[in-house]
Amino acid sequence: MTLSAVASRYANALADVAAAGASAVRPAAALAELQSFAAALETSLELRNALGTPAVPIGRKRAVIARIAHVLELSAVVRNFLLVLADHRRMAVLPEIVRSFEAIVDERMGLARADVSAAAELTQAQRAAVAAELERLAGKRLHARFSVDASLVGGVVARIGSTVYDGSLRGQLRSLERRLGAQG
Repeated sequence: MTLSAVASRYANALADVAAAGASAVRPAAALAELQSFAAALETSLELRNALGTPAVPIGRKRAVIARIAHVLELSAVVRNFLLVLADHRRMAVLPEIVRSFEAIVDERMGLARADVSAAAELTQAQRAAVAAELERLAGKRLHARFSVDASLVGGVVARIGSTVYDGSLRGQLRSLERRLGAQG
């Protein structure tokens, strides 16, 4: 089984638990908690070694996770999920699980992700206008992530799933080049 399939299985299981009516944690809160633990894991080589090394006894790993969960004020659901990952030696897959869980939560909430690249940093008003237009085009509520790509020269490029909306100057120049080439 590939790592992405493993990550998807764990992420779906957590999403099912978090989405259950009696769950003590909502999916968005569980995502934030997972992200905070993953950030701690990413920034600490000692923590990655302690949780990823087979030589460290599982009891020690569970104690470390419990302590970090207490410090980060993680819910019991997320803490127990992390303990299951440690028990099954899946802590190295946590970053992929977080990405999968985020996508699953978004899908279940009817949200789509949009990655928007602009030639320069956009103001809040510009971001809101771009996001509103993308929501209209996609017919869904969006969670937009904005970045700067100086190679665009001007305009924006947005990716929602496999669909790309190219409103960049570079894209317009390519389109003009294709049309002129077709006429000649």
